[in-house]
Amino acid sequence: MLADAAAVLAGGALGGMARFWLAERIGRLRGTSPAAGILAVNVSGALVAGLAAGLATGTGAGSMAWQLAVVGFLGSYTTVSSFSLQTLALLHDGRAGRAAAETTISLLGTLGGAGLGWTLARGLAGGLA
Repeated sequence: MLADAAAVLAGGALGGMARFWLAERIGRLRGTSPAAGILAVNVSGALVAGLAAGLATGTGAGSMAWQLAVVGFLGSYTTVSSFSLQTLALLHDGRAGRAAAETTISLLGTLGGAGLGWTLARGLAGGLA
């Protein structure tokens, strides 16, 4: 149990740093609100989560690697709370259309990313069998 907790802690620290770096970098490159960076983080995180879930189906979902990578890293890397706060800020700034667009894109992008990741992983797993 302690080893799993340490794995989640380490993964969470790395995931949080990765989220901060990527979201800020995208925001600066695009000259847009931080919400664009959070959107990229959530979609890419969903893709990786789908890959991990597709590869772990029936195996390893409780392993230490899963705790480190999925629960820790991806749990900290993807962030619905930051997305929600950024969307709320857009609404408070009177940018309801932008808030609605980013919410729609985020939902479709993260679901699509997770589904694509899972499909890719299952194809890889099938090719390895």
